[in-house]
Amino acid sequence: MSYVKLKAKKFWLMIGLIAVIVILNLSNSIAQNNFKEEDQCVVCHEENEIMPEGFQEYDVHFQKGISCIGCHGGDPTSDDEDIAMSLENGFTGTPEQREIPGFCGKCHSHPEYIRNYHPGMATDQESQYYTSVHGALLNEGDENVATCVSCHTAHSILPASDPRSTVYAINVPQTCKTCHSNSNYMEDYKIPVDQFDLYSVSVHGKALLENKDVGSPACNDCHGNHGATPPGISSISFVCGNCHVNNMNYFRNTQMAAAFEELEIHGCEQCHNYHDVQKTNDEMIGIGDDSVCMECHDEGEDGYDASKFIHQAIVELVGLNDSANSKLTEVKIKGMNDIDIGFMLQESNQKLIEARTLVHTFDTSKVKEKTGEGKETVLNALNLADEELDEYYSRRKGFAIATVVFILFAVALFLKIRDIEKKKA
Repeated sequence: MSYVKLKAKKFWLMIGLIAVIVILNLSNSIAQNNFKEEDQCVVCHEENEIMPEGFQEYDVHFQKGISCIGCHGGDPTSDDEDIAMSLENGFTGTPEQREIPGFCGKCHSHPEYIRNYHPGMATDQESQYYTSVHGALLNEGDENVATCVSCHTAHSILPASDPRSTVYAINVPQTCKTCHSNSNYMEDYKIPVDQFDLYSVSVHGKALLENKDVGSPACNDCHGNHGATPPGISSISFVCGNCHVNNMNYFRNTQMAAAFEELEIHGCEQCHNYHDVQKTNDEMIGIGDDSVCMECHDEGEDGYDASKFIHQAIVELVGLNDSANSKLTEVKIKGMNDIDIGFMLQESNQKLIEARTLVHTFDTSKVKEKTGEGKETVLNALNLADEELDEYYSRRKGFAIATVVFILFAVALFLKIRDIEKKKA
């Protein structure tokens, strides 16, 4: 097949694909319009401009053909209000606050029904909700607490994967803030209202809200979704350990973990805080003013000496890594072979990361061993970099000598030629 024919075939295949997509979208649009025209609830409410506040046609239920009757009951085929909204036809109207979890649970707690629309969706949200602080308080009669519609909205619900959704990862802190940053609303609960402000300046908040890194934890990653509850003394390290696995495992096997639990001190939180977790740095250990170790340990204690040793070991490796990286840059600029040096520095940097993680063992021997491995690797990298730089300067010196020799040869040749020409003349 010629190139021209092949190109033409690809062109018509593309046209066909576009046509199929257009037809599918058009058919969905027509079906949506027919659905709206046949649903007398929608027709009447639109004509009288009394659609529910916040209603959007992109609502995930509306898009699936689940209209007003799906939640509120009634007869959507009748344009007679008395018939459409009669108790005989199952009309329930707007639920009370205490009824909302069960109201949504009519569908969302039934696997057989849900699998018709989303086979992979969990159906334990309602039962989880009643294990949460919100659900427990609602059961006690407190109707100010959050229910399903507080987070998901009522008539503009979108999947959590949709960036427009109130429960999309980047939007979750703002959704929780609606209640938890309202001092008047939260006054009776005697809890802080600065969580969002603290979170937004934390390493997690900056990654999520500023850098749009949806892999960074939001409120629900630590507190849960439907079973939202504050992490307890014994669970805080497991919560952080969902992401920071090695840190958790190292810490939980230390004597300090047992002591913290006995004193009812949250392990991770004690050193890193919780909503305002800051980017870690090597000055958090050691005996300096920024050391969190010094908040508990005084000079002369084992903890003081261990902190000092660990800090020195890590800082020394950092310094060697920085020196080697500078040498590597110089080698690259001079056009010499930098590949092996680069691999060595990757390895030494990995050892540094592992050593920093081993800080959570509070074991000087383990940190010493790991930083020792890193130092050995980085020293080899420095030696190799020096060899490459020596080779570079040797080549330059050789080139300079060769240049002088060639110039002398050229001058001698010129003089010889001129002498021959004089003799001929």
